[in-house]
Amino acid sequence: MEGRNFLRYIFFLISIILLLIFTFLNLPSPLSHTTELLDCTTYSPWCTKPFSQHKNHYANFPKYPLDPLTIKEIQKVKKIINSIDEFSKKGYVLHSVVLEEPAKEVVVNWRKGRRLPPRKAAVVVRAVGVVHVLTVDIETGRVTRRETGDYSGYPIMTIEDMITATTAPLANADFNRSILERGVDLADLACLPIATGWYGKAEENRRVIKVQCYTMKDTINFYMRPIEGLTVLLDLDTQQVIDILDEGKNIPIPKAANTDYRFSTKKHTQKINLLKPISIEQPNGPSFTIENNHIVKWANWEFHLKPDPRAGVIISQVMIQDPDTGKIRNVMYKGFTSELFVPYMDPSDAWYFKTYMDAGEYGFGLQAMPLDPLNDCPRNAYYMDGVFVAADGTPYVRENMICVFERYAGDIGWRHAESPITGLPIREVRPKVTLVVRMAASVANYDYIVDWEFQTDGLIRAKVGLSGILMVKGSPYVNMNQVNQNEYLYGTLLSENIIGVIHDHYITFHLDMDIDGPSNNSFVKVNLQKEMTSPGESPRRSYLKAVRHVAKTEKDAQIKLKLYDPSEFHVINPNKKSRVGNPVGYKVVPGGTAASLLDHDDPPQKRGAFTNNQIWVTPYNESEQWAAGLFVYQSQGDDTLAVWSDRDRPIENKDIVVWYTLGFHHIPCQEDFPIMPTVSSSFEIKPVNFFESNPIMRIQPNSPKDLPICKASA
Repeated sequence: MEGRNFLRYIFFLISIILLLIFTFLNLPSPLSHTTELLDCTTYSPWCTKPFSQHKNHYANFPKYPLDPLTIKEIQKVKKIINSIDEFSKKGYVLHSVVLEEPAKEVVVNWRKGRRLPPRKAAVVVRAVGVVHVLTVDIETGRVTRRETGDYSGYPIMTIEDMITATTAPLANADFNRSILERGVDLADLACLPIATGWYGKAEENRRVIKVQCYTMKDTINFYMRPIEGLTVLLDLDTQQVIDILDEGKNIPIPKAANTDYRFSTKKHTQKINLLKPISIEQPNGPSFTIENNHIVKWANWEFHLKPDPRAGVIISQVMIQDPDTGKIRNVMYKGFTSELFVPYMDPSDAWYFKTYMDAGEYGFGLQAMPLDPLNDCPRNAYYMDGVFVAADGTPYVRENMICVFERYAGDIGWRHAESPITGLPIREVRPKVTLVVRMAASVANYDYIVDWEFQTDGLIRAKVGLSGILMVKGSPYVNMNQVNQNEYLYGTLLSENIIGVIHDHYITFHLDMDIDGPSNNSFVKVNLQKEMTSPGESPRRSYLKAVRHVAKTEKDAQIKLKLYDPSEFHVINPNKKSRVGNPVGYKVVPGGTAASLLDHDDPPQKRGAFTNNQIWVTPYNESEQWAAGLFVYQSQGDDTLAVWSDRDRPIENKDIVVWYTLGFHHIPCQEDFPIMPTVSSSFEIKPVNFFESNPIMRIQPNSPKDLPICKASA
């Protein structure tokens, strides 16, 4: 059995090495093949255009101050790190290598055709247990900054950390014995690395992780077959098992029946054809362009787009053209997903620690999977790859990580039709076409779909969709009639022996707003208040009044959303006025969201204190980008957005950053089994007195001659 286990381990490592080699050399893989489309008869050759975008990343070089590091730059950084005696002699692990962005004023003042600012890399490296934060000047080869501060947390896990953590327990005889006692063949084992959070002194001074396992026997969906109650505590650096918690031996492993979700495995009688294929027509091709690999131009919008290993997608220097003056105006300097907090609501020994920080612990961008053409994104989408760095400094390519496409779902941009009583035969309607930037991250069982959507009327929508597979708990029960009335399951019985545990999702966005300039913005809370009329003043007894309050300091701008205390939240430039004297601005428009109900002294909520409010506003600080702190793994919550905001710094007429948290309470239901239909929520950033009037008044309507008909093939 030990020999068989060793061979399985060797095979697993070889598979990973081959994957990295194929990715690095940019060789064709099943994820990057050309997708053949069905023929169709049309007036335009566009209908038969297949998906094909092959890129030579080795030939890339930066053309814009915010462009991500290229393969050649990463290789040079690796060479520089290797030249440092302390690292080369004692060994090191790279946790992060990304562009150290130039100062904001440098980027804002840079113009096309000028020399790029010096290219620098921000590097996080661990050597002999010490975390080093470096700035590497790529052109000179010098390390210009080196810090080894006393951090309460550790950097993002590397992919290598996660892979080795899942196989390391197999070297422990007690673990193997526990698996076999459960009736599971070691060859069928699948394990997950689970960040531990922080719960006290016992977990300090060493990187630890917990590992829980499943059986893959008879199903690809091993998440539905947990080996309940078996938890391994592992030292991430030595790969040694510290402790094994083996409870729940009386809980059966759920059966594999009906858990496979793949279309190819369904019997013919189970396949449901509710819809015929659908696709939007663009006979003249897409309206957007991607210049120099990263500058997106569409309609009246322009912005810089890049993949990031921690945030996933970063959108920078977002600008829009004014329809009246033709000038390009600033809206947002930088927007990205800063952190994701996912606490599960089961306090038992095998579950209490499941309180994930998906960006700061696992790397939201590192978990981004290649998008599937025609299913994740429509036919005419543009795909952008991510170039990331392995633990030894070797660059690799994450193909098709982001897609950009235009969406038209029959929505209306604006309309008005005159009633017959006026005698005016008027019907004016404009279709709403939008531009979408999309990424999908598969953080183990869960899939997150993040969209940044741009409208021609100046609105930006940030949308998050949740799909994938629930993290479930094994149970002795096959029907609710077996459950004692006084027993609480911490979730919902989804199928025989399977409980979907209640949990929350919080996604916090960093929005560096620059309304009409790189500085001097203010945050205004516009309260709607009930006013009573005076006796005899009006037949009405009450009305609503808008009362504006300009936030002076950070605590003034800590917002908890309340249904019966409605407000608007404006970011204005008090130094720029519209034609009639209103300050120009944008407003944050909340969507359906959820608020954390955990006790503020609960250890995971201390670390996730950035979810205590739905909106925060802080003065711009280039070191304050990650809501859970720079180093999140096993952090104690002493470097979070909540800590920064409690300094109560001035924010009126300053360069400010708005933070918004989307939230989901998830009480699982049977429809979430064995894989979840996508559930979504969003918020908007909408112009308010930014334009002199409706900015899309002059857009022309569609006519039949503009849209040829794509006929179905025989």
